[in-house]
Amino acid sequence: MYEIIRIKEILYYNPIPGQEVIHMNETIINIPKPINEPVLDYAVGSTERELIIKELDRLQKKKTEIMPVIGNKKIKTDDIGKVIMPHDHNHVLGTYHKVTSDLVKEAIEKAMDIKSVWEDFTWETRASLAMKAAELIAKKYRYTLNAATMLGQSKNVYQAEIDSACETIDFLRFNAYYMQKIYSDQPDASPGTLNRLEYRPLEGFIFAATPFNFTAIACNLPTAPAMMGNVLLWKPASTSLLSNSILMDIYIEAGFPEGVINFLPGSGQLIGDIVLKDKRLAGVHFTGSTPVFSMFWKTISDNLHIYDSYPELVGETGGKDFIFVHPSADRDAVATAIIRGAFEYQGQKCSAASRLYIPISLWPSVRSIVLRMLNEIKMGDVTNFSNFINAVIDKPAFDTISEYIEKARNSKHAKILYGGKTDCTKGYFIEPTIIETVDPHFITMEEEIFGPVLTVYVYKDTLFEETLHICDQTSRYALTGAIFSQDRKAIVTATKILRQAAGNFYINDKPTGAVVGQQPFGGARCSGTNDKSGSYLNLLSWVSPRTIKENLLPPTDYTYPFLKK
Repeated sequence: MYEIIRIKEILYYNPIPGQEVIHMNETIINIPKPINEPVLDYAVGSTERELIIKELDRLQKKKTEIMPVIGNKKIKTDDIGKVIMPHDHNHVLGTYHKVTSDLVKEAIEKAMDIKSVWEDFTWETRASLAMKAAELIAKKYRYTLNAATMLGQSKNVYQAEIDSACETIDFLRFNAYYMQKIYSDQPDASPGTLNRLEYRPLEGFIFAATPFNFTAIACNLPTAPAMMGNVLLWKPASTSLLSNSILMDIYIEAGFPEGVINFLPGSGQLIGDIVLKDKRLAGVHFTGSTPVFSMFWKTISDNLHIYDSYPELVGETGGKDFIFVHPSADRDAVATAIIRGAFEYQGQKCSAASRLYIPISLWPSVRSIVLRMLNEIKMGDVTNFSNFINAVIDKPAFDTISEYIEKARNSKHAKILYGGKTDCTKGYFIEPTIIETVDPHFITMEEEIFGPVLTVYVYKDTLFEETLHICDQTSRYALTGAIFSQDRKAIVTATKILRQAAGNFYINDKPTGAVVGQQPFGGARCSGTNDKSGSYLNLLSWVSPRTIKENLLPPTDYTYPFLKK
């Protein structure tokens, strides 16, 4: 009745067509609440510093060949692209084979072939695969994944550690824990009945499109739906393929069955044209630009008549994130938040601070502290650990950011207070740049730049509440924001007025650095659907609940007492 298949030590039953799957699960396991993965500091003389340096050297010398992975098999194509280092764009880290339209269609079929088997795995088995992947990253591949993120995405060692190691591990472990919480949430029942809520995977396949800036997001977008029993097509960003291909290898080693996650590097338009027109599309898990997500939404809306069900759309998109300062704020805390919030990872975080509202009474002293810090900051190659700033991701990003800086340079309403220099001779380097404007609606206060550019608007101390309303109404985005104040009344006022301005709101802290399990992440307005990755809320998007009622002793007479004479 069954043939037994073994994939990477994971045993499951593959039913002969027409036969019912029978679960043999007689255990109730408990997954303890995880502890966030400790962040290594890579101090001089530390073991982790020595190990990451060795891995950086190995990966720089190696020419990695990256291929589409369909059904856990790597496939070569005739269309080849290069993987380069943003901080040294003449250095080729490897090559990648671009997926073809036929391979995209094959990936859909592979995913659908395994779907019925995968969704019949016990949830504990699916959780254990994710938890094994987390252990592999924590203990076996930590330095490989971090080094790949550093070289391929131009992240310094600390930014890579908190991303490709800690946050990636946390997503896998916490999602396993949240699965348990979701499945254990069951309805009440009246005497004589038994009710249960079945959390079914979505009917079809999920399309995950991931960004370059966080390896952890590239992990979470395909694995979160997969853990809930779904099958995936994963389109990674072409500028993060080195780290993302390592993630795919880890999933295979952890035991994810063939076809559950299919890795498709290549043209987003080619892949999207096929995927978004397939009637079996069940959902999209996306992080990227607002225009692209809007295009997905429109295309899916136009195609609603062809789908088997309404596709689930989960997206985290752009941001125009703010720091708002009250006159009572601590100057040093504000200055530190500006440097870290605006310029870590070259401002290429969707949560990065890109606009600052500060009272005139504080600005001179805060400006002095910020300029001193900026004069101490070094910019350059990621392998030089003294560099705080590295390169932006590619030439298109370099050009876009440079154009915004030039608009400020040539405007009568703004001036460049610091930075503004750019150089793409060797790498795509842009100095951390501060623009000061007298217009709260100046272009760099309103439009997303996604680079190391912060625009400052100085307001009169007496116009605190009025300026809060300007901050709320200025941006079409609503991802992250921060209020700095030592006056509790001012904090309450800001929290109220800015209620819809940010999905993640920080009090006396920079607007970046959300931690899985602590600050569920996501925003509204044009910043996305606010489904809060890093919590159980995101996982609920990938299931379709079914209520099952069992009557233990069904009635045999249709009449009710009130009918009797």
